[in-house]
Amino acid sequence: MPNPPHARGLPRTHRTMSQSASFGGFRRAMANRDYAIFTVGNFICMAGDWLQRVAVGWLTWKLTGSATWLGIIAFADLAPSMIIAPLAGAYADRFDRIRFTRVTNNFALIEAVALAALFYLGVLDIWILLALTLYLGIVNALGQPSRLALVPSLLPPEDVVPAIAINSIIFNIARFAGPAAAGVIIANADVGLAFIVNAFAVLGFSISLSALRTKQDIPTRPRESKVIDEIKEGLFYVIAHPGIGPAMLLLIVSSTLSRPIIDLFPGFAAQVFGRGPEALAAMTSTIGLGALAGAVWLVMRPSIKGLTAFAINFVVVVALGLLAFTATDNFFLAIPFLFITGAGFSISASGVLTLVQSAVAPDMRGRVMSLYGIIFRGGPAFGALVMGWFASMLGFRLPVAAASVICIVMWMLSLRRLRVMSRSLETTPSPEPSLDPPSAPR
Repeated sequence: MPNPPHARGLPRTHRTMSQSASFGGFRRAMANRDYAIFTVGNFICMAGDWLQRVAVGWLTWKLTGSATWLGIIAFADLAPSMIIAPLAGAYADRFDRIRFTRVTNNFALIEAVALAALFYLGVLDIWILLALTLYLGIVNALGQPSRLALVPSLLPPEDVVPAIAINSIIFNIARFAGPAAAGVIIANADVGLAFIVNAFAVLGFSISLSALRTKQDIPTRPRESKVIDEIKEGLFYVIAHPGIGPAMLLLIVSSTLSRPIIDLFPGFAAQVFGRGPEALAAMTSTIGLGALAGAVWLVMRPSIKGLTAFAINFVVVVALGLLAFTATDNFFLAIPFLFITGAGFSISASGVLTLVQSAVAPDMRGRVMSLYGIIFRGGPAFGALVMGWFASMLGFRLPVAAASVICIVMWMLSLRRLRVMSRSLETTPSPEPSLDPPSAPR
């Protein structure tokens, strides 16, 4: 009798991070040539992406002075994931992930070059900026599932968990370094130079992908079934899983109601604190620095046991941090609360990603990662659009505070499922979930 899907995943019972996510695990993972090359290129690309996000946000504010437009631009960047990612996830479980990632990254390079060229030609208005942002959002939605699902193929199974930890750390280093560089560049030059730097960062990732010796990463998934059926299969797998489903649900709430704060930072910098691009970069870098600290703390834990509780409980840390941030108009008093918020973001989102990557069956990984991408990118997109609209009428502080209160309520409700989730994700293999549609919502 073949093993159920969960048994085809990583070893599940009492995995120790001293063997997988300690510094020894880091060294082992980075000793894999292809993974090391991929990771360096991916870090450069992510730092450039964060640099460009800050530059686009500041340019949007300078062009419009509108909180609504900040929400629209954020929505255009992130919302395509909600529509495209399920299809991209199905294809990530069918086709060569390395090639697909390389192609989508080259399309992203076109956008980066176009932004810089149009800015220096003096024709980059808010509508062209919106169109290019939407284009990049579509490209990222297509490429993200393959990029996430590709990592386990670049190194042995025993090194996958530390690889996930490394990815979390470099993401948060990039979230600190990119905005910090953006603040310096915008203050001393202009946003056009920031666009140029990002173009070189995207080019660097293309070069690293071309240097991989692994010829292909084609899953063993048969192609006879219809793509729409595979998308449904992935969705029902997540819904029926006693650990992955509830974890994703809480991530939806926190991503939609708390993460949009980052896209509203230009308005906070100018309107709430009366400052310029240096303040915008400081806020974005501080939340990234907090996220980095959270990621390092997370991966240095001695065991995966208890990670579910931390991932859930740090949702309320984020909410309380944002409540404190919105309670003052003193910039220097508000900044430390962003550090706390960033740490909460990292521990909650990275904890869920680690648990899901460890628990999911390999032949489901692309589709499950596409759903994670929908939540991680689509949730903030919808939240930024709605909160930007409310902020244009009520100011920036009240909508963020109200969203934080809702997060606290949802956190309290989620505590009732904590024991079931922990048992499913951390200790013993979960029973094979039914792939038929559930009879009633969970």
